[in-house]
Amino acid sequence: MKENLGQDAVRHIADILSVSMDRFDKGSFIKDALAGLDELELKQRVNHLIKVLALYLPDEFEKTFEVLKAVKGNWHKPEGGDNWFSFAAWPLIDYVAEYGTNDPEIALDVLKTLTPLFSAEFAIRTFIDQHFDLTYKQLLLWAEDEDEHVRRLASEGMRPRLPWGKQLTQFCDDPTAIFPILERLKDDVSLYVRKSVANNLNDISKDHPKQVVALCQCWYDNASADRLWIIRHALRTLIKSGHPEVFSLLGYTAEPQVNLQKIDLDKAVIELGDNVAITVNLFSKSSQIQKMVVDYKIHHVKANGKTTAKVFKWKNITLRSNEELQMVKRHSFKPISTRKYYSGTHQIELLINGQPYGKKEFELIVE
Repeated sequence: MKENLGQDAVRHIADILSVSMDRFDKGSFIKDALAGLDELELKQRVNHLIKVLALYLPDEFEKTFEVLKAVKGNWHKPEGGDNWFSFAAWPLIDYVAEYGTNDPEIALDVLKTLTPLFSAEFAIRTFIDQHFDLTYKQLLLWAEDEDEHVRRLASEGMRPRLPWGKQLTQFCDDPTAIFPILERLKDDVSLYVRKSVANNLNDISKDHPKQVVALCQCWYDNASADRLWIIRHALRTLIKSGHPEVFSLLGYTAEPQVNLQKIDLDKAVIELGDNVAITVNLFSKSSQIQKMVVDYKIHHVKANGKTTAKVFKWKNITLRSNEELQMVKRHSFKPISTRKYYSGTHQIELLINGQPYGKKEFELIVE
């Protein structure tokens, strides 16, 4: 992903700035921006380019504001820019958080202007921390803006645990301020915005599950299909963790009556790069129709020999009275960048409505 802020992005920034401000030394900017860039990771590249921009943009932020407003008007998608085009705007937007905090009203206007180019969800967090009252007032207004990118920023910028973003610990402790914004966006016409609302609630649920469940219960009455999607997506972490109130809210059986008759793997030893078939036989002990969420948890061995668990989605099922059901699922152990595998005894554990129902061990061999 870091290559999205490579030579093409740097040259595009230079092209846009050369027509957005007077006396811009395009060649020198490109030279300084590319110096050492290849050795840096993605966020390091953002920070490096911000420092280079500071050498070429006006010292007075009010003048920089005019340049960045012009950037929005001159921004265009170059041929072949599908992968890196939006990333090119990231350093320009985060420059505002680095150098605009002494002029927060102007800076917030710039972020609103630029957020359609690449979301200002990271930059806005600096202003939430340093100028909360002013920023919060703007976020409430932005939640009703005509531009979906601005409306999304009102939610995404307030997420307590935004990936890659600074954690907003004040909202981890007390999310009350977030709810009025989400109320304004819960029936937004844009899926882009609704996804942010759901992700925001999912963040909050990790610290305040009861508040999120209570809010979703209020939203459930007379809910449209789009709002129901938000509720389901918002509760996904609570579903995985087996929070009991969630299942009845979503129409699942609160206390399933089911027997696990078999859990089996098609091999006891798995080599890295291979996959395993998980077979489960379930039997309903109830005379009523039951709806359940079936997931599975893999207990991965770590470098120190201990294990860490990750839950994987399987299937939502319906069982009739005294019905038996066999389910088969293949799980791959191909190498991925987000997980390092280690040799040792692993376990696969079946979960029904988040509760454990049985385990099976296997050996993973990593050469």
